[in-house]
Amino acid sequence: MKLRTIPALRLVAALVAVAACGGAFAQAKCGLNNGKAATGEPIPIGAVVGKTGPDDFSASAQAAAAYFKCVNANGGINGRPIDFIVADDQWNPETAAQVASKLVKDRKVVALAGSTSFVECGANAKMYADEGVMVIAGTGVPRECFFAKNYVPINAGPRISATIAAMYAAKTFKSKRMVCIIPNIPSLGNWGCEGAKEWGKANGVQVETLTIDPGSADATSTMLQAASKSPDAIIMNVPKGILIPMLAAAEQQGLGKKIHFVSAAPAYSLDVPKAIGPYWSKNFAVNLEFNPLESAGADNKNWLAVMNQFGEKSNPRDTFSQAGYLAARLVTETLLKMDPKKIDRASVTDALRKVSNFKSDILCKPFYVGAGNRHNANNSGPIGIVDGNGFSFPGGCLTADDPELVDVRADEVKMGLK
Repeated sequence: MKLRTIPALRLVAALVAVAACGGAFAQAKCGLNNGKAATGEPIPIGAVVGKTGPDDFSASAQAAAAYFKCVNANGGINGRPIDFIVADDQWNPETAAQVASKLVKDRKVVALAGSTSFVECGANAKMYADEGVMVIAGTGVPRECFFAKNYVPINAGPRISATIAAMYAAKTFKSKRMVCIIPNIPSLGNWGCEGAKEWGKANGVQVETLTIDPGSADATSTMLQAASKSPDAIIMNVPKGILIPMLAAAEQQGLGKKIHFVSAAPAYSLDVPKAIGPYWSKNFAVNLEFNPLESAGADNKNWLAVMNQFGEKSNPRDTFSQAGYLAARLVTETLLKMDPKKIDRASVTDALRKVSNFKSDILCKPFYVGAGNRHNANNSGPIGIVDGNGFSFPGGCLTADDPELVDVRADEVKMGLK
């Protein structure tokens, strides 16, 4: 199978060049695409993100904002502009509850799109259901994001991503004994590695979970502890900031020559290959929740065009951005099918639940919402392999064989998607 390799630095330079040239390379297409500014009554749509705190986790909402600006510049929702309101939860559950309540109860948003947070799913899922408002989130992380009737993440999530990484290790390296490393964050902890563990039980692969304190984990001791369990593969399911020093510690101990290392999606970042160095070239595989950033598909190119024309130069062009773009596009296309005079929360919620065949070349397969009690429609993704200062892509998508998806698969059958 032929690998495609694009060095990260070259890709960054290309994206910057396109951004500097505005729409010279590609004209963004969105909404009615008629070039006429919308001037009617605004439609309020919200988002909750963790912008200030341990990290800026707002790229999805930034991409959604760019897409909605493009929509407003191209006729809006049949003449009505979108009033996009983004609230910062500051990585605090109490703040998340407060800002979401203001969006839903005071600002009367008809839906939320592009939300990205570690804490707001658990804090607000019940309120969203009680108020009958749908959230088409950009990026879900903890378990609550994928187990709520009115919360629909566009991404696959850490559990699915780690499961696919484990499946790849077993298929490619014939790994039979693995360790999955994950932060002990509530509702992430063991759950994020349980998919790999349960899949392993059904396929003759032993997977053991090693939880770490993300605030005080010692990289060397963690790597030595994982290696002491005699695995032939280690699954990294940690944020990039924790991943890089841990791989450096593994290199110092020579573990990469004896153990195969794979990772969930957080490791797919353009700066990772150079940061971890040549030791890991062709020696570190990563699951992606979406198709590669440099994919040649029309929709992926449109995502970049939207960001370059309507986003800020400082907005990331990463997988979180892809997710926010998709969330905004899904909501927009749903609204455009409605009578603009009859758009309210109840009608929007009903329309969003009926989304069943949303297609994009950014996704491995069509996305859907449905009326299920939980949502994890994105459960497939490709593999990227660190190759020099970039990534190689073997091609094709792997679908997670996670026993936890049994109800999701049943919903897909009911919707005629299988």
